[in-house]
Amino acid sequence: MQGFDQQFLDFPDYLRKLAAGVWTRRSLDLGSDNGSDGRDGDSEPGLAAHWHPQVILRRPQGIGFGPEALRAEVLELASALPDLSVQTEDVLCSGAPKSGLLGAQRLLFSATHAGEGVFGTPSGRRLRFRALAELHAKDNRVADLWAVRDTGALLRQLGLSVRDWARFRIAGHDPETQPFRPDVDVQGPYSARGNDNHWGQGFAALLAQMMDGGFSGAAAQYDPAARLDCPGGQALRGPQGAERFWLGLRACFPSARFELHHCLGEEVALMPPRAALRWSLTGRHEGWGAFGRPTGARVHVMGLSQAEFGPGGLRREWSLYDEAAVWMQIHLATGHAEARQPGLALAG
Repeated sequence: MQGFDQQFLDFPDYLRKLAAGVWTRRSLDLGSDNGSDGRDGDSEPGLAAHWHPQVILRRPQGIGFGPEALRAEVLELASALPDLSVQTEDVLCSGAPKSGLLGAQRLLFSATHAGEGVFGTPSGRRLRFRALAELHAKDNRVADLWAVRDTGALLRQLGLSVRDWARFRIAGHDPETQPFRPDVDVQGPYSARGNDNHWGQGFAALLAQMMDGGFSGAAAQYDPAARLDCPGGQALRGPQGAERFWLGLRACFPSARFELHHCLGEEVALMPPRAALRWSLTGRHEGWGAFGRPTGARVHVMGLSQAEFGPGGLRREWSLYDEAAVWMQIHLATGHAEARQPGLALAG
């Protein structure tokens, strides 16, 4: 790959190794490269070797800038989950090394809650949770990132209430950067909207149809045995599961503006056709549903989705938004923040 270290076979390999270096091996040195160019395959370069000094890190709970923000995020999570490790399940790509590459990455995290930290007293519980991300890189460095972690799944496995944890989380928050919403975003070097592959376009059309109220379209587009992995660690099945998830989200924000920000499709040998979307809902919490009684709070839902297709239609889907970030916005609007650290409680 032009402009990238020779150790990387291709862009998926680049993103897999970056994720493992940051989250599993915790190579968090902020020096330029910790004395190594990383090409011998034995030494691990520091954060600055592969993350641009002004990298923009967009996560539902806030926006951050520079490798220092990524380092702080990893340290916070690893202090509570000291054996945290990650596996990359898949990467979809577009672009070219000379002009810049965009990768849609799906990650599976494993950990034990064995440390003090943001999740309260160590419980010893084993955890598995996913994250979806889109990363843009050029000349060996990531400069733009959008990522959603399944905080709801993580918290429920710990027995913590997502609603209550969100109250604790917003104590002392920075209103200029937290939570993430359009008015705190900035334009980074990546401004493309994806590619014109028909699998991506088809997935985008399906999602837009359902967000416009056409939920009956699920029956024709989803394989009868489709599996959907949704926020909170939910595993749903078939068109009925798709309708349940997407209608349930829309019902909470019935008048919110739905936007498709990025659409990517890919067909490669030995893999089913795949697609990845980045989308959002922005508007008022005006409906009953997963977020309780309507509050009128203005909310921005940042979402990422991936899909695989087969002869019977869409056969696998992974869609994520951060439930805790939504609750944070609702609590901020209604004045329901609290500063105490959460204890173990019934998940919800």
